[in-house]
Amino acid sequence: MYWQVTRGAELGRTHAPLPEVPRTVFAFCAPLPVTSAATLANGVSCVTAQDTRWARCDIKSTALLANVLLRQLAVDAGAAETILLRDGELLEASASAVHVVLDGEILMPPNSRRILPGTTRGVVEELAARLAVPCRSASVSEAQLRAAEEVWISAATREVQAVTSLDGHAVGSGRPGRLWQRVYAELQRYKQELAGTPW
Repeated sequence: MYWQVTRGAELGRTHAPLPEVPRTVFAFCAPLPVTSAATLANGVSCVTAQDTRWARCDIKSTALLANVLLRQLAVDAGAAETILLRDGELLEASASAVHVVLDGEILMPPNSRRILPGTTRGVVEELAARLAVPCRSASVSEAQLRAAEEVWISAATREVQAVTSLDGHAVGSGRPGRLWQRVYAELQRYKQELAGTPW
């Protein structure tokens, strides 16, 4: 289920967020996408691009034109996602969080105004703790991204997927990595636990 609440619509062109404007609520239901067996076995390919979004990426907004244009770069390249770089550092992807494995440790760029905090990203942190796998927020350079043992993308509609190709070059062995396999399996166990939890 997807819910979207905006400041509402008002007559005229006054852009101030007036408190008396009734909020607009929009919602829809759709089946949750299931990751294909081929994606689980082979991972996904991604491309990189310079981040051209506005300066407040931490705000969940319906103004997603820059994200849409960046995602289209991946579609045009036959890739799953566009991973975003700014000033030589990894940020996130056009519609996903990015996780990088270096020396057996999971790294994620710190939350800031340049990154939309991700619920699934937070779940990955919880799962890493359950598995006793080192995991932390830290700046990740473009060079570190390209030299990583494993790269993953995560989002509510894609769970956690292994990136096995970046800009046409293999990530690590070019196959989903062992750490990703552990985290993905733990995610499936965690979902089963939640499914048995009463509201």
